[in-house]
Amino acid sequence: MGRCSDYGYLFQVVLSVMSEFPKVFRIRQHFAAPRLEDVAGEVVRQLTKLRLWERVQPGQTVAITAGSRGIANHRQILQAIVQYFRQLGAEPFLVPAMGSHGGGSAEGQLAVLASYGITPETIGCPIRSSMETVIVCQTPLGFPVHFDRHAFQADHVLVVNRIKPHTRFVGPIESGLMKMLLIGLGKAEGAKIYHAAIEDYSFDEIIQAVAHELLARCRILAGLAIVENAYDQTALIEAVPPKKFAEREKQLLVLARQWMARLPFDDVDLLLVDEIGKEISGTGMDTNVIGRKFDDHKAVPGERPRIKRIAVRRLSEATHGNAVGLGIAEFCRSQILQQMDVAATRLNALTANHITAAMLPLDYPTDRQMIEVALQTIGLRPAAQARLLWIQNTLQLTELECGAAYWTEAQNRSDLEILTSPRPLPWDADGNLPSFEAMASF
Repeated sequence: MGRCSDYGYLFQVVLSVMSEFPKVFRIRQHFAAPRLEDVAGEVVRQLTKLRLWERVQPGQTVAITAGSRGIANHRQILQAIVQYFRQLGAEPFLVPAMGSHGGGSAEGQLAVLASYGITPETIGCPIRSSMETVIVCQTPLGFPVHFDRHAFQADHVLVVNRIKPHTRFVGPIESGLMKMLLIGLGKAEGAKIYHAAIEDYSFDEIIQAVAHELLARCRILAGLAIVENAYDQTALIEAVPPKKFAEREKQLLVLARQWMARLPFDDVDLLLVDEIGKEISGTGMDTNVIGRKFDDHKAVPGERPRIKRIAVRRLSEATHGNAVGLGIAEFCRSQILQQMDVAATRLNALTANHITAAMLPLDYPTDRQMIEVALQTIGLRPAAQARLLWIQNTLQLTELECGAAYWTEAQNRSDLEILTSPRPLPWDADGNLPSFEAMASF
């Protein structure tokens, strides 16, 4: 009986230790970050540089792509483009270029743009939304090339997109003008085909097979490339002639990688993410930030950071229930299952051929239960000493909450500004935490 009592006592001690939580302190990261002050003016200067008035005649139509990502100053950029073409006497209009996003419907894609404040009234031109495509040709690789019907019928097409590392594609060209040309304007059918082809060919091979045909057959006028800094601000805007899309995009991708925000530490036991969403990243949370670009649940050799567990608290409002990327997390709040639009999530995951991104993690009704269970799975490190990082989302990484395990290292880092001393997690009566933004006042 004595031995059993000892075991029982030890078991209670273990449970007590496991129920403890790390204290957290808030930091601010400092990044080198070039920034454009006059975004609209730079749009006009860049378009003027290409002497587009020599090709665009009064009365001609210009289709301008508008994607589903949360691009900084997106509305302002599109307004400046529309005004520029109006001054040339042209008839500009927007085309939602977002593959299968918005539930794969014309109405859904209009709603996505409206959530960013992009409407005919705010931009000053029509928005022609349709899921209809034209099959431009067949590639030598054996699949058809789809292109938005409204854009195909326009006199000119201006491709607008942000250049950044893709969450799954790997190569000298990832997410940018080429991806918008192929996948965004390919609508749901094109996006599905290209993502399926990734299983057999590299993105670079697909680009080589498709881009030349699109540039030759679809009256592409120019591209407007956008690069953002680590603070989610517009750092560079550049107008690119079609024949230089590939060359210049490779160079701009190098800058985008250099300027993007990152987590401050390489080894993380638990990453707590307040929100995920399609406007934040194509995979809900950016796999370039969380170190899971090649495997949904761990970093591959040489990849940083190395995160053992990820727990997600909610979906963003702007994602409209699309929970793609939730499957990359191991834990989540149960409320996400109520927020989730299952049909839209499945459609997006199937179109992107990233099935596991829509799979469900273990869910718990409160933050306390979710985090307590997650900390029991990180290995031998006591929960109170866990290397915890807490972020709002993977796009906004200027400020973070860090477990006290990072305190000594943070004090010796010139790129980190310590904003608070370590303090206990402020649970409410229901066992939940405040929002990440509200934690700044604790």
